[in-house]
Amino acid sequence: MKLNRLLPGLSIAALGLVVLVTLLSLVWRGSEPQPFMVASANPYASEAGAGILRAGGSATDAAIAVQAVLSLVEPESSGLAGGAFMLHHDAASGTLDAYDGRETAPMGATPTLFLGEDGKPLPFLEAMIGGSSVGTPGVVKMMWLAHQEHGTLDWAALFQPAIRLAEEGFAVAPKLAQAIARDPVLMQMPVAQDYFYRLDADGTRVPAVEGDVLRNPAYAETLKRIAAEGWRGFYEGPVAEEIVATVQNAPMRPGTLSMDDFSAYQAKKREAVCAPYRGYKVCSMPPPTSGGITALQILGILSHWDIKGMEPMTLTSVHFIAEAMKLAYADRDKYIGDPDFVPVPVKAMLDPAYLESRSEELDASITRGKAKPGRLPDERAMNWGLNQAIDMPSTSHFSIVDAQGNVVSMTTTVEGPFGSHLMAGGMMLNNQLTDFSFLPEVDGEQVANAVAPGKRPRSSMTPVIVYDANGDFYAAVGSPGGSRIIAYVTQTLIALLDWDMDMKTAISLPRFVDRNGPLEIEAGTSLSELKPLLEQLGHKVEMRELMSGLHGIRVTPQGLDGAADPRRDGNVVMELP
Repeated sequence: MKLNRLLPGLSIAALGLVVLVTLLSLVWRGSEPQPFMVASANPYASEAGAGILRAGGSATDAAIAVQAVLSLVEPESSGLAGGAFMLHHDAASGTLDAYDGRETAPMGATPTLFLGEDGKPLPFLEAMIGGSSVGTPGVVKMMWLAHQEHGTLDWAALFQPAIRLAEEGFAVAPKLAQAIARDPVLMQMPVAQDYFYRLDADGTRVPAVEGDVLRNPAYAETLKRIAAEGWRGFYEGPVAEEIVATVQNAPMRPGTLSMDDFSAYQAKKREAVCAPYRGYKVCSMPPPTSGGITALQILGILSHWDIKGMEPMTLTSVHFIAEAMKLAYADRDKYIGDPDFVPVPVKAMLDPAYLESRSEELDASITRGKAKPGRLPDERAMNWGLNQAIDMPSTSHFSIVDAQGNVVSMTTTVEGPFGSHLMAGGMMLNNQLTDFSFLPEVDGEQVANAVAPGKRPRSSMTPVIVYDANGDFYAAVGSPGGSRIIAYVTQTLIALLDWDMDMKTAISLPRFVDRNGPLEIEAGTSLSELKPLLEQLGHKVEMRELMSGLHGIRVTPQGLDGAADPRRDGNVVMELP
């Protein structure tokens, strides 16, 4: 591996340090490299995780290092001032843990948070920018909880790669440069304008471009405090105080986030949702994310049809998969919210008989159009109004397999892009509260995903771990992309499990999404040829950019098979025996 080409922002001294640490770790553990793999959205992050694994760290240790670096080099997508969901497979025991680090609404939040004076929902950009959209961050406490249970290296060591990068600088990646260039507000925001833009000779602000080197000493100081003090370094003292002050004094829509909200926050372990599919067991996160249930519903509906026989990316397979998506997304919009606040009918939504009945609604000759939610036996669920939230296509995902066979599949976000556009402690602050329904009631019925103090907004994040027929780990995958995440991940699972594709081929397939509306097809791909034929079946087809960011790993008889989505800046670092 040519590190100077992989990591252009590192100084010669830092490169020498990376090489030295690698050599020492190999001497310590023997000359043969241990089998592991890291697939993430940025080469700096992948290499940070790999360095931790070379030093004997676990998949959880590597995940913490990856997240700390992503917060620096991919700030438009995720960060320590955001939230995340993590699945962890323990190779020794075979157990699967699900960690919930989703943000919570401040105690000062009200159901009308995103309504204007006229009682109508605010325009999304107005709701997103400023302090009122910022939820209590959850990722640091979630990582601490996971490390307490699955970490092997010292907590402080896991932040050293990110600290070095923040101090010495990193090269701006293409996606970050593009995000800065097209953002309509970032240039006017305090702190962010000075970080992402430089003053030209005539005093004009010029956005950072690909290859520019950015340094973030404020973030380095935040990381040092977290490294030294654990979770308290983030949730108590100067870091939390700066975040609270920034939110409460925001130039646009100040928020109510307080130190009491930081004190009250708890990361949670939940029971993963799992279901059989084609002889495999597919597992994902439960609510408050809708991703796991919705993906499993799509697969459960399709399990009654011969998707393998339809062949990849044909008119028939696209039609059937899109129709299944419509049905699952319809259920998602009615039934799913924070399970600590509303009764989510998880068992009923994944009941095989129910999904078989939904599969009978698919028609090979025509689209059903707008799907209605299915009727569930849990009558409490029928009282909810349809969700009215707006999911933006940001976020990040990474998959890790360590030398012992432990696995992490983690999806992480600040919403955005660039979250609330507020910056504190060298971090972008999330706008996660805009994942709540803007309308608390629809047609007189309360929405399950309405805003409430201490509540977690519904998410679309869909980290997945798949087990084979013997109960052994088979694959880990996930994606960014707002509410389209569910479709991206499900398509990839179908490619792996129905069409027997390798990870690279599955991740690189053209994308299509139907969120119970128009059928969106990735522009500039072979799927465009299907547009007139799909329209003959009644689909309203829209051609658009679909920026998935899938990162996955699977086990094969030949070893680990991993891939990073070619649509983004990610890569895979692997060392096999």
